Amino acid sequence: MSLAETVTTAARNAWALTFGDGIGAPEPTPSTVLSDAPHQELRRYDGASADDPAVLLVPPLAAPAFCFDLSPEQSMARFLLDSGRAPYLVDYGDITFDDRAMGFETWIDDILPEAIRRTSADRGGRAVDLVGWSIGGVLALLTAAADPTLPIRSVTAVGAPLSYDHMVGVKELRTLMKIDGGRTATAAIRAMGGVSAKITRFAYRATAWDRELKRPFFIATNIADTDTLARMQVTDRFQNSLPGYPGRFYNQLWGRFMLNNDIGKGVVHLGDRRIALADVNVPVLLVGGPNDAITAAAAVKHGLKTLTGSPDVRYETAPGSHLGILLAADTTWTYLDKFLSDQA
Repeated sequence: MSLAETVTTAARNAWALTFGDGIGAPEPTPSTVLSDAPHQELRRYDGASADDPAVLLVPPLAAPAFCFDLSPEQSMARFLLDSGRAPYLVDYGDITFDDRAMGFETWIDDILPEAIRRTSADRGGRAVDLVGWSIGGVLALLTAAADPTLPIRSVTAVGAPLSYDHMVGVKELRTLMKIDGGRTATAAIRAMGGVSAKITRFAYRATAWDRELKRPFFIATNIADTDTLARMQVTDRFQNSLPGYPGRFYNQLWGRFMLNNDIGKGVVHLGDRRIALADVNVPVLLVGGPNDAITAAAAVKHGLKTLTGSPDVRYETAPGSHLGILLAADTTWTYLDKFLSDQA
């Protein structure tokens, strides 16, 4: 590239980042909406053959559903299509104050079972492989445990927190909460109706503070490198689209998971219900990230101790951040490909 071309490209990129619509428009994988019920839109990605096995992608609450399809090069959905599977996606949409009564039961008893049944029906009644990221992996496992009759063939949980005793900062948080048993925080969350999208986005950025600090220098250094800036913008769009948590769900997460570590003990208490991870009776793949600042690898690996009813529990590791391990083509996707092939 000549000096003139470099200057022109740099100027164009600077304008796009500062005043324009950014660099590189989103290129979502083509898909078809099968159901658009509130908080449970179900999509089937186009291109699979009728005989390809179904894989239902389960996002966490506080992340946009397109986390599985960030760009053509960072898309688990496209990878699954290319490897002979039929990927589906359940999308919860925006979470607002009006959704404050939604709790874990909403996903375990309604949203995910309905998505699983619809996906299975679309594949002629065949069982479905679930792939969940972060809390999405926890929800997938709890759904499988709560109803063993669901047409589930396997569950993959990437970066899923399966023991809060291993989560960074949680022990210190528990010590602080002993002052009033966590009642002040619970009341505040209830009053707000949940955790807003703004708070979620701020918290996510805080876990990657070094990226935020280095951002101006990174842009200046790569101002003429359109491809590099486009990849940066993919992450920016993801962060800017993070939704919030409904109040009841977050209070359950706070009380039953963070403070009491129900999930780490293997039995989650939701009112009078007890959902035991030992009741998961299908093969499970767990993927943790040694460099994950949100879910420690040990928190994921803990599932080896609690998923005692599964005929096959595998634990693997992948490099990168919390989002990075989901996008790790050379590791996570390779593990997933082998695991799903073994279920055939």
